[in-house]
Amino acid sequence: MQIKRIAVLVSGRGSNLQTIIDNIENGSINGSIEVVISSQKEAYALERARKHNVDGVYIGKGNFPDIDERNDKIIKLLAEKEIDLIVLAGYMNILNEKIVRLYRNRIINIHPSLIPSFCGRGFYGERVHKAVLDYGVKLTGATVHFVDEGADTGPVIFQKAVEVDFDDTVETLAKKVLKVEHKLLPLGVKFFCEDRLRVHGRRVEIDDK
Repeated sequence: MQIKRIAVLVSGRGSNLQTIIDNIENGSINGSIEVVISSQKEAYALERARKHNVDGVYIGKGNFPDIDERNDKIIKLLAEKEIDLIVLAGYMNILNEKIVRLYRNRIINIHPSLIPSFCGRGFYGERVHKAVLDYGVKLTGATVHFVDEGADTGPVIFQKAVEVDFDDTVETLAKKVLKVEHKLLPLGVKFFCEDRLRVHGRRVEIDDK
């Protein structure tokens, strides 16, 4: 089976990026990260990329203030790297519709809630966990999904629930959900790289082989 060429888009620390790197290096994922693209110049994720000899590139508002030029730069880089799969691993920007069309069902995102709850525009990072606690739900979790033109509206690949304890804080809940993210995202990447995901409208068929 041909090795899939992967681009990972990040904005922060890159802990989810690290899980993908680790799973590639231990042979679990039949893929190769060709480039890490960060929307933030000082994101630690770029340092993680450098430590593993992966190209890390900053493409953000600082060096590409015009949004069209910024998106064109990303598209050009993805084409140059002959990317098969784009992974959004804590990428804090809404992906451009042109990129979504070019890479239809080849973009995977991780979101820290059980979609369709606590998702969409404005729901990112600690805001998600605060909303969960404010609402008083007993379950939250993480969702791996394909990306479409909306915000967190693409077909769901994997979900896993996390119990919300009465004494949870934003910080403790974030840690519990992140542990689940670190398992689900590499699994989604692994199954994609093994051609085990098939999209039928809003439903994703998973080949258990």
